[in-house]
Amino acid sequence: MITRIRDVRKAKGLTLAEVAERCDPPTTAQTIGRLETGTRTVSVGWLNRIARALGVEAADLVQLPDTVDLPVAAILGANGAVAPRQSSVATPPRPEAGALALLVEAGAGDYRAGDTVWLERLAPDAFGQALNRDVLLPRPAGRFLFGRLIGREPGKLQVLPLTNGGRQQVIADPPWLGLATRLVRPLG
Repeated sequence: MITRIRDVRKAKGLTLAEVAERCDPPTTAQTIGRLETGTRTVSVGWLNRIARALGVEAADLVQLPDTVDLPVAAILGANGAVAPRQSSVATPPRPEAGALALLVEAGAGDYRAGDTVWLERLAPDAFGQALNRDVLLPRPAGRFLFGRLIGREPGKLQVLPLTNGGRQQVIADPPWLGLATRLVRPLG
């Protein structure tokens, strides 16, 4: 099995020792190095253990035949764009299980026509994470409300639509909400 452990570790800016220490239970940097280079076989258990240590899904650590690597050409910092010291690749984003998408046809707030907004689906007990963030809420008859969650009380949410002149709306007991987590925007 071809893994991307090294690519993901480097993209996260971690050393072998740091990943080894983050494993549960901790292991050695030498073991992580052997798993990265393929001198030691990577079992599903090791893959899951390293994925948790890196804060990614196990699938992000496996090189699939149809995935494309994004070579890092430059790094943009305070002094402009510079070449990386070592060759590396960027890990393309992958949606989490249960993620949703919102396609933007007409601009609203910070969103432009052509944007895709990735949403994390949250249950009512996690709505507090979405306060002062953009959310998608289901409404009756297959309608939705997209806006900024500005208030939360037992059984109801206050949402400010992103359209100009939008007035606060109150949504009672939504079964879930979609928290905006990633913006995919074509440039040009």
